[in-house]
Amino acid sequence: MSSNFEENFKLNQIKGVNIGGWLVLESWMKQSLFKGLPCWDETTFCAYFSTEEGSRRLREHWDTFITEDDFAWIASHGLNAVRIPVGFWIFGSASGYPYHPKYNGKPHPFVDGGIERLDRAFDWAEKYNLKVLIDLHCAPGCQNGFDNGGISGVFEWHTKQEYIDFTVLTLERLAERYCDRKALWGIQTLNEPRWDIPDDILVEFNKRAYHAIRKHCSYEKCAVVFHDGFRADRICDVFAGKMAPPEYQNVVMDAHRYQCFDDFHKSLDNKGNIAEVEGPLTNELRMLQEKAYWTIVGEWSFGTGGERTMEEHQAFYDAQIKAFSNVLGYFFWSYKVESGRVAWSLRHAVENGLVLKD
Repeated sequence: MSSNFEENFKLNQIKGVNIGGWLVLESWMKQSLFKGLPCWDETTFCAYFSTEEGSRRLREHWDTFITEDDFAWIASHGLNAVRIPVGFWIFGSASGYPYHPKYNGKPHPFVDGGIERLDRAFDWAEKYNLKVLIDLHCAPGCQNGFDNGGISGVFEWHTKQEYIDFTVLTLERLAERYCDRKALWGIQTLNEPRWDIPDDILVEFNKRAYHAIRKHCSYEKCAVVFHDGFRADRICDVFAGKMAPPEYQNVVMDAHRYQCFDDFHKSLDNKGNIAEVEGPLTNELRMLQEKAYWTIVGEWSFGTGGERTMEEHQAFYDAQIKAFSNVLGYFFWSYKVESGRVAWSLRHAVENGLVLKD
């Protein structure tokens, strides 16, 4: 941990929101885009259409789902950062990304033009004094088998060196392109690599990714963020000491914490959800921050196992924000969902009465 980084943490905790469903599609976040289609993720969406029609639909989405006004809203509500998920295809067909059978015979199905939208997001972030964490959300072959990894039902990233190598190359290209941007806060090596990827493969990848990013981004200017790989219960055994100073500086761990994906948490009422935050989650975050790495909660929400009133959402939000005061920062998932689901759309929640905390 560098002294500059420590001082920055003390003075300016990251308080952010994810720009999900924009440059990486998730069908539940923009249902109208997928209505009536045999598609459920960005790969199947792009592979289904002709190049012209896919480009028309996706570019219209890019240019309307998130605009400058959204960045202005984020900044005006006391947040200071955005986490922007991108896919390995962000640099377009010319980047030479690996082929996969899910591409439906197309060598390069993904729509070009995402990188220019990311450029524009940096312009907006700098205009409104927001920091940006670039999050590589999807890797070739998919690192988790979910739609948020770009190809649902496929889990092959760790099985081919070609996939890992291209992931590292993409991170280096992102670092080279944005190293001098004032808004750049960090680059995340990979979102939610699954728990059963062998530890040694994940550790070696993150070490390679770190050095690739550091070719262009100094540790004083840019954090290198890695996901805990759902290994927080043994994070010290897996990672600690393997990415440590002086060789590794300004390394941040991302831990995603939800209470809506397992039977235990889904069975709780709102008081039970809050108790889980005030007890186990708070203790865990303190441990991670003190014994492992600087930590962010890169994803969280109000999602639970049942319907909640706005008063209950507020109480759950307040408890989580208090717990997150023990770490470097947080990013709510997500800024916007087309359906306006309060548990997952921060803007919709605020417009329906949620009071954000400083």
